[in-house]
Amino acid sequence: MAATLEIEEIQIDGHAQRIPLRVYRPLRAGASLPIVLYFHGGGFVKGSLADDETAALYIARHTPALVVSVGYSLAPEYPFPAALEDGYLAALWALAHAHVYHADPRRLGVAGHDAGGNLAACLSLMVRDRGDFAVVAQALLAPLLDPSMTRVADERGMVSDVELCDCAQFYRAYLPKVSQRLHPYAAPIECRRLAGLPSVMIASAEHDILHLEAERYAQALIAAGVHTQITRHRNVSHYGLVSHQPALDDVAAFFKRRLADPAGETH
Repeated sequence: MAATLEIEEIQIDGHAQRIPLRVYRPLRAGASLPIVLYFHGGGFVKGSLADDETAALYIARHTPALVVSVGYSLAPEYPFPAALEDGYLAALWALAHAHVYHADPRRLGVAGHDAGGNLAACLSLMVRDRGDFAVVAQALLAPLLDPSMTRVADERGMVSDVELCDCAQFYRAYLPKVSQRLHPYAAPIECRRLAGLPSVMIASAEHDILHLEAERYAQALIAAGVHTQITRHRNVSHYGLVSHQPALDDVAAFFKRRLADPAGETH
């Protein structure tokens, strides 16, 4: 049964400006909740907390989890690494306030769609490297992982709702310096140090010219020994994936399993 939610709007100091958070708290008695940071899509240059609310609500209700949706800074006004550092600061805020929401800071997950999938993946790398706290699980929905755009599906015969020219503009806005397009915190698919990352669930879409980069990233994670779950959803587009119920079911089930309370359920 889906949990009833309390929704709260917060503003915190971000990397370069104040940023909004939307906190979804399931109203359930008893056990403490895991925490999931959620990052919306929009190609790094657009999007808002309202755009991916379906996914944030679904995770909060069906995991259930305390979901903190992050209104990160957008390019080109705020290029890399502003959005990623906003995510790190949002994580610190969520962990510091976990007790207020009866949540467990030891059970932190990250999730996102499109550019938000990039931020979730890169935040997992950053958190591993900085070592201040731990991310336990990451769920990536049609993530943007390859600024070089060299791992794309054959466009012939494919009906895709995302175009390469748009992606190129997104990456130029977010990563104005060419050297940034190989940085592991911007291009996780280029990273050669994937060992030690948290368990990951990746969902790709059949009608998405970008599905290959997500699937090849999954292969690289598996080769590095990272627990990885990858599913390509049929008859779904890049932008449609974020509200595709089978994909959201997979995300909720993944977090329920990977963020389970060790004092209760087992992983």
